[in-house]
Amino acid sequence: MPRSRPLSARLRALLTLPAFALLCGCDMVVLNPAGDVARQQGDLVIVSTLLMLLIIIPVMALVVLFAWRYRESNKEAHYEPDWDHSTGLELVIWSAPLLIIICLGAITWVSTHLLDPYRPLARTGPNQPVAANVKPLEVQVVALDWKWLFIYPEQGIATVNEMAAPVGRPIRFRISASSVMNSFYIPALAGQIYAMPAMETPLNAVFDKTGVFQGFSANYSGHGFSKMRFKAHSVDQAGFDAWVAEARKAGGNLDRAAYLQLERPSEGDPVRRFAAVETGLFDRVTNLCVQPGKMCMHQMMALDAEGGMGKAGLHNVRHVEDKTSATGTHMHGGKSFVGEICADKMDVAVRAQPKPVRQAPLAGAGLKQPSGAPTPTAPSVASETRPRPLS
Repeated sequence: MPRSRPLSARLRALLTLPAFALLCGCDMVVLNPAGDVARQQGDLVIVSTLLMLLIIIPVMALVVLFAWRYRESNKEAHYEPDWDHSTGLELVIWSAPLLIIICLGAITWVSTHLLDPYRPLARTGPNQPVAANVKPLEVQVVALDWKWLFIYPEQGIATVNEMAAPVGRPIRFRISASSVMNSFYIPALAGQIYAMPAMETPLNAVFDKTGVFQGFSANYSGHGFSKMRFKAHSVDQAGFDAWVAEARKAGGNLDRAAYLQLERPSEGDPVRRFAAVETGLFDRVTNLCVQPGKMCMHQMMALDAEGGMGKAGLHNVRHVEDKTSATGTHMHGGKSFVGEICADKMDVAVRAQPKPVRQAPLAGAGLKQPSGAPTPTAPSVASETRPRPLS
């Protein structure tokens, strides 16, 4: 009589059934996106995989074939211990991978330019070019600890851990961060892109179907990273207008003081809406000058390019140890140092005087026009320019 299967084996087989059920319910959002950019990126994954399978499948099949054909019990297998070369086999081994690499390289080069996140969208879908009169929806994104802030300058509203956009309208994200580097990622919309403090990264994308999609940070950023998620709503124009109206009813003004409070680290924040936003807030976040009295980074760089502010810049000396202590998120006993400007030894009043314009060719900073007459300390310019005899 045949022996029955052990109970443990049957139990393991039963335990695998829920796993298969879960896999059947998975939504492969990368390959089933809701935006044209993400769909083209998903197509690249499929095409690249198929091209590589052209090599992988034959190699795996040949491994099985060789193992079976040249097994020890097969006495009819032809054995050639002195075989060392086959021109035809060499051509197949080298030409097939080379052609695949060329195809992958060409696809990568073209897609890198066409799907550049900095590049404005030329279409919203296949055979659907963007009309000339369509203005992209600007969404300013700030990665906070540990939540997402979305500012809509055109609508004058802001939200926390929630965003919305009308389907079919191009979206231009302007992305930055408040403290550490994060990664802004809505898999159904477009690929991930980094959010970095003191920098702005653009991302152009578009929704082509309605729904509610998941967005999150794809770069570890600290203790509350796992809860740094938000909902991305893709709605029609009427639904977007209703969403904006709902945000305006919520009240509240996101000015610089409110932002500094919002910037404090927190986890699992609920959705919040602000009916008004201070003009230029995102630019101040990017230039690290939300705090009152803080010089903006772009102003500092412009002054540094001119040589600094000299004594007039001494008032920028502040008692601050780092960015977090300036915002009040941490209490530290800081030391005085120049926090906003690099000053030089020249007085700003002297450098502010108009300088005469010299039309003659310059020979050096503050030097006179060289002449052919020799000087006590240097030979003549004319003699330096004449060829010297070889010794």
